[in-house]
Formats: sequence, structure tokens, C-alpha cells
Amino acid sequence: MACFRFFSFYISFPFLFIAFRVVSGDSTGDGQIMTDRASLVSFMSGIVSDPENALQSWNSSDLHVCNWTGVVCNNARSAVVELYLNGSSLRGTISPALAGLSKLTILDLSMNFFEGPIPAEIGSLVELEQLSLTWNLLEGTIPSELGSLHKLVYFNLGTNKLSGDIPEAIFCNGSSFLDYVDLSNNTLTGEIPLRDGCELRALRYLMLWSNGLVGPVPPALANSARLEWLDLESNMLSGELPSDIVRKLPRLQFLYLSYNDFVSHDGNTNLRPFFSALANSSNLQELELAANKLGGEIPANIGDLPRTLTQFHIAENLIYGSIPPQISNLFNLTLLNLSSNFLNGTIPTELCRMERLERVYLSNNSLSGEIPSAVGDLPHLGLLDLSRNKLSGLIPDSFANLSQLRRLLLYKNQFSGMIPPSLAKCVNLEILDLSHNRLSGTIPDEVAGMRSLKIYFNLSSNYLHGALPLQLSKMDMVLAVDLSSNNLSGTIPSQLGSCIALEYLNLSGNILEGPFPVSIGQLPYLQALDVSSNRLIGAIPQSLQASPTLKQLNFSFNSFSGNVLDDGAFAALTVDSFQGNSGLCGSIKGMKACKKRRHYHLIIVPILLSLVVTPIFCIFGSCLALRSKIRQKLEIFSRADMVDEEKQESKEHKYPKISYRQLMEATGGFNPSGLIGSGQFGHVYKGVLQDNTRIAVKVLDSKTAGGILGSFKRECQILKRTRHRNLMRIITICSRPDFKALVLPLMSNGSLERHLYPSHKLNQGLDLVQLVSICSDVAEGVAYLHHHSPVRVVHCDLKPSNILLNDDMTALVTDFGIARLVKGGDEGVTPYDSATYSSTDGLLCGSVGYIAPEYGMGKRASTQGDVYSFGVLLLEIVMGVRPTEVLFNECSSLHEWVKSHYPHNLDPIVQQALSRCSSPSMPEYFRKACCEVIVELIELGLMCTQYSPSTRPSMMDMAHEMSRLKQYLSDPSSQEMEATSSKG
Repeated sequence: MACFRFFSFYISFPFLFIAFRVVSGDSTGDGQIMTDRASLVSFMSGIVSDPENALQSWNSSDLHVCNWTGVVCNNARSAVVELYLNGSSLRGTISPALAGLSKLTILDLSMNFFEGPIPAEIGSLVELEQLSLTWNLLEGTIPSELGSLHKLVYFNLGTNKLSGDIPEAIFCNGSSFLDYVDLSNNTLTGEIPLRDGCELRALRYLMLWSNGLVGPVPPALANSARLEWLDLESNMLSGELPSDIVRKLPRLQFLYLSYNDFVSHDGNTNLRPFFSALANSSNLQELELAANKLGGEIPANIGDLPRTLTQFHIAENLIYGSIPPQISNLFNLTLLNLSSNFLNGTIPTELCRMERLERVYLSNNSLSGEIPSAVGDLPHLGLLDLSRNKLSGLIPDSFANLSQLRRLLLYKNQFSGMIPPSLAKCVNLEILDLSHNRLSGTIPDEVAGMRSLKIYFNLSSNYLHGALPLQLSKMDMVLAVDLSSNNLSGTIPSQLGSCIALEYLNLSGNILEGPFPVSIGQLPYLQALDVSSNRLIGAIPQSLQASPTLKQLNFSFNSFSGNVLDDGAFAALTVDSFQGNSGLCGSIKGMKACKKRRHYHLIIVPILLSLVVTPIFCIFGSCLALRSKIRQKLEIFSRADMVDEEKQESKEHKYPKISYRQLMEATGGFNPSGLIGSGQFGHVYKGVLQDNTRIAVKVLDSKTAGGILGSFKRECQILKRTRHRNLMRIITICSRPDFKALVLPLMSNGSLERHLYPSHKLNQGLDLVQLVSICSDVAEGVAYLHHHSPVRVVHCDLKPSNILLNDDMTALVTDFGIARLVKGGDEGVTPYDSATYSSTDGLLCGSVGYIAPEYGMGKRASTQGDVYSFGVLLLEIVMGVRPTEVLFNECSSLHEWVKSHYPHNLDPIVQQALSRCSSPSMPEYFRKACCEVIVELIELGLMCTQYSPSTRPSMMDMAHEMSRLKQYLSDPSSQEMEATSSKG
């Protein structure tokens, strides 16, 4: 897949077309403005939900319509000329009354929840230059009346539920201004209605991807000589590749034709004419032709494609023959994907001259011969997939030079010889799959001890022998290990119990012997285990039966013995998991029952118990009484500490005194119209003090004051002891018996959540640079709490609504209501310390979706829990959905869903993420940098949300990583991210 193009860029579009703007003059008088007001009021009547109060000002009878939110009038204030209500979370229908805004030039209702049809009456707004209804829930057909908008420059209906054919009038209305058309991600059908004689000479961007369009690409598109971006991907278009059309598009930069039914020329045998036609597009950067029905060989004139090309994707076609050496002329390629075709011959050594290659996919072909050793000379190579071919020979030692290599996939080939120990020099390698080859020898200790492996390590179906290396225990971050179907011998080392992140372990089909280690059964996240077809003996450890995560197990064809019960992790298993072990018996369905033995000593047992239990009960009762007294003393000490703390607070005079009356005046009597947030502990109001200081007042709910008094004291205590640019500071407090409030600075840009979810979609106003900067600020603030604060703090509730943004978009972490203070910076406090410093007191630490899994099992709050929440935040920003949304099908969390797509199916995720934080006008080098950063954010998010707390990085590590990404985006050409990457 290409480097993940955008879905739309309407936010930046008005700046591109400012030259087309014509402001209405004062020719309509008061009559027009009154008509416009009536139209807007009628439009408002169709709104059934306005959760952000975007239309609050529209209810004022004293306010001039030109001062209403989202309304822009002409200079004479005699007519409405622009209406911006994008990202306002509005729900309802679009009223036909908008047709009364006869002077309207811009209508932007994007990123809301509007339902129903598009009113045909909008077609009467003949002055309209920009129409954006994208990211809504609009249904029905596109009204043909919209073809009457002859001055339209920008037209975006993408990402709705529109159906039916595209009206011909949209494209063939004689308009000479139409520059941008986006109808993508709907369910439109029929052909592209661009007949001969239609001339869209101003058209630069045409987005029709993800619909049900059929037929060929219309020849009339050749008249759009200014076209730069053509995306027809994921339709049912057919016919020959549009060579005659692209030959007349010299400015073409991005061409996406993947996932259609196109064929090549001359009876689907010749790609040469199409590549020749593209040679005229001297600025071409990305070419995607994947998943069509293209036949023929890759012609030598592929080397004549523009040198500006950075991505070439022609996978999943019917292409045969060899890879021409002329492909090396495309020396700026970073992505080359020729996978899933019928290519044969060898990998040309000329391919290794393309020094900018980062990802190479040649899998699922019939390539033969050896891997050129010069592959090791590609300095930026991060992914190499040569799987499912007929390659042979040795695995080159030169792979040791690939310092950036993260994924090496060589499975299902015919490689022989030993695994080169030099692979261990690939210090960033996260995935290594050499399975289904003819490799022999032992597993090198150096390779077995690669700590960088994070996803999986697969050497299955080879001819490896010898013992399992003890160094495997160093893979404490790997999720899956498969060494099955080899000739490995000896015992299973108990040290494998150190691979605490392990979820999948397959050692089947070897000649391993001895007992099965208890330590493996204690792995906290083990889900699947297969040790079948070995020579293992002894009892099956009860630690496996007690595992809370184990779902799949296979002990078949060994020599295990003993009783197996059908409870715990074994409750869902059948005899199929244990067959071929004659010594096993038990209650598993289909398994033979164990023989009952007579126990003559049962008569003696009750007598012995009566002699033993009585003195034990006496001793135990005394201990309980003593423990009760100790607990009473601890409570007295705790209350005394609280009194001392209150006395200490009363001595501090560094906060200005603000009375309850002043807060009442500042907030208009805590008027609901000033409510800017609420939670389980109270409400937050905005206000202005007499000296014009803008404040936020966090008022604790008096109805639950008894239960939240500790929360109030903790937040005061934390806010006054911490000083950091990324942590919310306190102005003062107001505490009365019946009223308690925190007075904080008002953050003008609100919370991160309000920017992320104005309409349950990421706000396109926040670009990737801003998002990475915000995440860097958050990491810095939380790292300070964990490692540098005078009193170490675990936040316990890190989420977007607790991240506020000031005037310059600097992020500040707030809401420490359920935080934990960690005495002396030591998280391992004693129970006595916990009685004084614990803040949760029975509360689950955090908000649903962000809570670390160990908290659900009763574990105490820790800094690693905050790291987990931060990882969820990173994945949430990339995905554009809340972690609680119903998106993940059978996956239990956002982490699980993203991990199920990692690493091979990230394309759609990154594509959508890039669409929310980029525009087609940005330089190509920066688009590539954004792609890299999004993938980095996914990987960092997965690292932070690992189930085992000990495998997660620290917040200091994350602060460093986010600072690195922030610096890289400020100067991508420096390649700092590649040079300083510390992953693994």
C-alpha cells in the first residue's frame, strides 16, 4: 500500500483558493440580512443535538446575526457570505432553508452527525464556491441540482452513506473553477459520468476511492491537464490501464488505481504502453496498481518512470517473468512492492543500488537463486519480505550491516546452512521468521539472546538440532516463539519462565525430554502452548491449570502421567489436547477415569484434626485481636497525620485569598452556561475575576463530600508540591464546611479530548506536529511526577480529558483526584505507608479503556500503570477512536485490535491517520516523515500497553522517545529519527 494518503484536506483548502473568493457587496440592504437570519433560524430548528453549544449565540435576540458563531457576513454586514460549523458535533438534518442564504460563498458542515438526504435546494446557492459536507451520516443520492453551482471550486461529500449514481451535471455543468472533488468512501455506483465534451480544466484533485463504481476511466478526464492527484482505488473499474489519459496529465503526482479490475494492453500482456505514458508525468511520486488483473512482464522501460517516484506498488496481480535490472534507475524509491505475482528468476543485484529503499516486498512469487550479499548495503532498509519463494543458498552475513532492519521475513524458501550468528547485530530487529526452510545446525546463542525481538521469533520446520539455548530467556519482550518441527533435544529450560511477555509458545515436533517446567505455566500472559510430539514425562504442572490467560493447549503424544481435572484453564479442553499419553487419567471429557484407592487412614484424620485445629484456632484468634488493635492505632496515626497536614496548610500564605462570594461573582453564580466539564467528583466552571483573570473553578459535589474529601486534599497537596511547565498549577483553594473548590488557570484551548472528538472523529485542526508535541508535553509532565517531583506521584487517570491546552497549545496534565503519592519515590511502600498515602481507597485506578490490566487483578497503582494509559493515548490518537468504542469485534481492547493488525496490516490504519494530519500540498519528504512517525507512535503505543508491567518502558524513556519524534518532525531531512532510534 502507498504511504497512506489522506482522506480529505478541506481544512486547509480555503487558503488554497483565497484567490477565488468574491465578497458580496452591500447591494441587498436590510431585507437580505433579515432573510438570512430567518434561514439560519429555520436551519437551527433541524438540529436535535448541540452538545458543544455551538449554536448558543444563535439564541440571542440582541446579537446581530453577523456575530453568531460560524457566521461571516460581507463588509457591509448586509448578507451572510460564509457559514462554518465544521466539527461542532451537531446532530439532525440539513434544512432546505439554507437556500435562503443567496449570497453564500462557503458552506462547511463537515465532521458532524447530520443524517438524511442532501437538500436539493442547496443547488440554488449560485454564488457558492466551497461546499463541504464530508464526515457526516448523509444518505440518499447526490442531488443533480448541485450541478447548478457553476462557481464551485471545492466540492467534498466524502465519507458519508451516499448511494446511487453520480449525477452527470456535477462534472458536466460548464464550470471552469472546479479544483477539488471528493466523493470517496460512500456507496456510489454506476460509471464516472465524465462524457466527451466535459472539460474540467481547473481540476487538480479527484477522489472517488472506496465506492462501487464500474466501467472504464472516462477518456474525457484527459482534458484535466492540471490534475495532480487521482485516486480511484477500491472500486470495480475495468478496462485497460488508462494510458491515453495519463499521457496528457503532465502534473500528475499521485496515481492510485489499486483494488479494481484493470488489465494491461494487448490482451493483458503488455505494461510497456502504460509506463511509457507515465514517463511524461515528471513529478510522479506514488504509483499504486495493486490487486487488479494486470498481466505481462515488468518491462525494461520501468526504468524510464520519473526519478521522483518514491513508492511503487504492483502486488497481487498476474505479472510474470523476471525483475528487470533497469528498475534500479528509480533510485529515489523507498517502497517497492512486487509481492503475490508470478515473478521468477533471481533477485537482480542492481536492486541493491537503490540506497533509499526502506521497505521491500517480493514475497509470494517464484524467485530463485541466492540473496545478493549487496542487500546489506541498503542503509535505510527496515523491512525485507522474501517469503514464499524458491530462494536457496545461505542467509548472507551482510545482513549484519542492516542497522535499521526491524522485520526480516524469509520463511517458506529453500535456504540451507546454519543461521548466521551475525544476525544478532541487527540491533533493531523485532520480527525474525526463518521458518519452513532447510536450515541446519544449532540455534546460535547470539540469535537466541536477541533482546530486540518484540513480536515473534520463528525457526519452525527446519533441520535444527541440539539443546534449547538458555539465552532464549533474554527475549523478555517477545510475544511469540515457534521452534516446532525440528530435531531439538534435551530438556525444556525452566529459564523460559523469564520470557514474561510470551503469549504463544510452540515446541512441538521435536525430541525434547524430561518434565515440563512449572515456571512456564506461571507466565502471566500465556495464551497458547503446544509441546505435542516430544518425549516429555511426569505430571502436567498445576500452574498451567491455574493460568488465567491460557486458551489453547496441546500435550499430545508424550509420556505424561497423573490426574488431570477439568477445571481452571482446562475446563474447555477435550481429550484431543492430551491424546497419546497413556499415563494420564482424569475428568477431562473423553479421558479415562483414574482408579480410586482405598484410604484406611480416613478414620484417623478427624481425630488428628481435632487435636491440631483447637490450639491453632486459639493462637489465630489472639492474632486477629492483636491485628485489630494495631489497625485502630494506625487509623489514629493516619488521622493525626491529616491534622498535622491541615495545620501545615494553614501556615502557608503563598496563594491569594479568594472568597466564596468572589467565586460566585466570577462564575455568575455557577451558571450552567459556564460549565466546561464534569466528573465523578464534581463540576468545573469557567469564570473571570475582577482583575480580568480567567479561571476554572473545580467545585466538589457536596452530596458526596464525605467520600471525596480525601480526593480534594490529595489534589491540593499534589498541585502545590509540583512545579513543571506541563503540569497544571493551582491559583488558590476555597474551603468551607459546605463548599470546597480548586481555583485553576483557565486553559483557552480546552482539553485534548475536545480537539480529538468534536464529532467522534479526529479534529483536522490538529496536525501531526501538534499531536506529537502534545504527547511530548504529557510525557515530560508525567515523567516529572514519576521521577523528579519532591513527592513521587502516580497519576492514575491519564486520558485526553485530563490534558488541557493553553494559548500556545502547550499541554498541561491535570486532575490528580485519584492519584497516589509514593513515599520517598519508592513504589514498593509497606502496607502501613499505603494506609497513609493510598489515594484510591477502593476505587479502580483510572477510567475505563485506560486502566492497566493489573489493576483489575487487585494490583496496586504504579508508574507502569500510567505508562499503560499513555500507550492507550498514543494508539487512540493514531486510530481516531475512543478505546471504549465498539470497533474491535472480538478483541478485548484497543491494544489487542491494533496488535492484531501489526505489522502486516497497518496500511489502512496509517492511511487514515495520515489523512487527518496532512494535506496534499505538503512536501513529499514531509509526508514520508509523517508516515514514519505514525508507525513509530503505533509501536510505542504497543510497547507501553504490554500486559506485563515490567516489560513496559518508563515515562522517562517515553519522554525521550516523544522528544525525538518531535525533533524529527521539525527537521525530517536530518534523519535524526533513524540515527538516534533506541528501540530494542
